[in-house]
Amino acid sequence: MTLSAQSLTPSFDLSLAPLPGTTARLFSPPRLPLAPPDLLMTVPTYNEAENIPGLLERLTAQGAVVGVLIVDDRSPDGTGEAVKSFQKAHAAHVYLLERLDNRGRGPAGIDGYLQALHMGAPLIGEMDADGSHAPEDLPGLLKALTSGVDGVIGSRLVPGGREEGRTLARRLLTRAANLYIRALLGLPYRDTTSGYRIFRRELLREIPWTDLISRGPSLLQEILLIIHKNGHRLAESPITFRDRVLGESTLNRRILLDSLRIVLAFREKYGAVRGKEGEK
Repeated sequence: MTLSAQSLTPSFDLSLAPLPGTTARLFSPPRLPLAPPDLLMTVPTYNEAENIPGLLERLTAQGAVVGVLIVDDRSPDGTGEAVKSFQKAHAAHVYLLERLDNRGRGPAGIDGYLQALHMGAPLIGEMDADGSHAPEDLPGLLKALTSGVDGVIGSRLVPGGREEGRTLARRLLTRAANLYIRALLGLPYRDTTSGYRIFRRELLREIPWTDLISRGPSLLQEILLIIHKNGHRLAESPITFRDRVLGESTLNRRILLDSLRIVLAFREKYGAVRGKEGEK
């Protein structure tokens, strides 16, 4: 049985959230599963038209309880249109947040979380669209979300985690960046640079979204630091990280260096985790 977007239970809000500084449009599918999703995965995108159809197929195959919110910066390659085509062809919780301005990885990540919070899913996650994060790892992440755990990081750097298709230099860079971030901020997590995560909505509501300073990929570390200093604890679940196969990455050396530099600003603004608080 399917329902129209207009008739979905009121506990799941399909209206556009207030997004400070951003003009956006929300596109919902014409047909939806009967029940609202338990988990809404946000996926920031820019020029991912080649990857999106396969990613949506694999995510929705994880069950009707899994929803997807694509957060697209009006990609010129037709990413948004690929999402809309999928919506028309499938009765699934697949939504498109099309951002018309305020572009960038940091603002897109923030707007995705704000929209997901507004919609009301009890669990909210994030993952990349380039194929590096496997939807098939979601059951493992959810299994790690046990009592007393407020969120889960999909980690390459815990036992059972691994990387495929990456050069030795890239693997070493990932480890060096994590050592640097952990040393400066005192975070206990091994893979602080992982963008594959699931959080309980309650802890995300505590984040001062309009006061965050990151504008790029370093948003991942800023969120982790705030969550940890608020007293929440996260688990790490092993994943297999695969290097991008289709499309081109927007990550370059300048973005990477800026992300490492801004960690110093995080330390100045929030302070580092100290003592037992930083132990794991």
